[in-house]
Amino acid sequence: MEFFSSNKVYDFMGKAKIFASISLVLVMASLFLILTKGFNWGIDFKGGVEVQVRFDKKVPISEVRNAISKKFSGANVTTFGSSDILIRLSVKNVTGDIQKSIGQEIKNLLAPLGKVEIRRVDIVGAKVGNELREKGLKALLFAIIGILIYVSFRFEWRFALASVLALFHDTIISMGAVSLFNIEVNLDVLAAILTLMGYSLNDTIVVFDRIREEVKNTKLNDLATIINIAISKTLSRTVLTSLTTFFVVLTLFLFGGEIIKPFSFTLLVGIIVGTYSSIFIASPLLMWLGFRVDEYRKKLAEIEKRKREKEKLRQMYQGGVV
Repeated sequence: MEFFSSNKVYDFMGKAKIFASISLVLVMASLFLILTKGFNWGIDFKGGVEVQVRFDKKVPISEVRNAISKKFSGANVTTFGSSDILIRLSVKNVTGDIQKSIGQEIKNLLAPLGKVEIRRVDIVGAKVGNELREKGLKALLFAIIGILIYVSFRFEWRFALASVLALFHDTIISMGAVSLFNIEVNLDVLAAILTLMGYSLNDTIVVFDRIREEVKNTKLNDLATIINIAISKTLSRTVLTSLTTFFVVLTLFLFGGEIIKPFSFTLLVGIIVGTYSSIFIASPLLMWLGFRVDEYRKKLAEIEKRKREKEKLRQMYQGGVV
């Protein structure tokens, strides 16, 4: 199945500056939101209490929120599964010895609404939240360093730098959307960011691999033309992969419940931005970083020459000549 003909070459690079300008605006707007508005940190990172309750009958979520707000302001009340309700409270200096008392307070507040069962009470201290935040940032940093090393080894440093810059583009815009829509940032969102980094990189590597093949197999010297051919040949694959992934995540977002919405929302934005960047951002960056077709062909020729020499030496050794 093909949405686009692989024999037709689309002029993506001719519009590269337009899309780069759009991306620059989106990145600057996202950075502005992140620096001014910030994030709605969940209890995973800032500390607090998470209480899971279950009623013996159907109780409107709005009534639960009203009951909880009488004692705890700023509580986050969402449905959990088919019949449970999850209550998140931001409590400073939370310690384990008040776990039972908070559960009892919640039970007392909800008692007028019906018979309620406290299923579990989880407490995250502020210190643990800070440690999780630091470790999350380290995970992102190590992932980026690993990507740089991997792509540099497989291709060359300009491909690696273009990939990482595109990942920064995807991550910043995705986090800007999280900040804009006040999505709670928890460990699920961090997992979504790491997931979309892998997804976006895979999409970019497919395009880069096709560009490398076109450089090797054609006599064209114009990089823009080579990139247009490479993207055009992978366009149907990119669109089909992105659409199928998008619809799966969209289903999670619409029907997966409140508990999974931060994760699915971040992935939804990331899939759109990641697909866009692999075509309109990562590939043009190769040109702007000074990638030269003739130099790369010389490098590939040197690699092939060394391989032939090693193979020749190996055959001579096996034949007893050396």
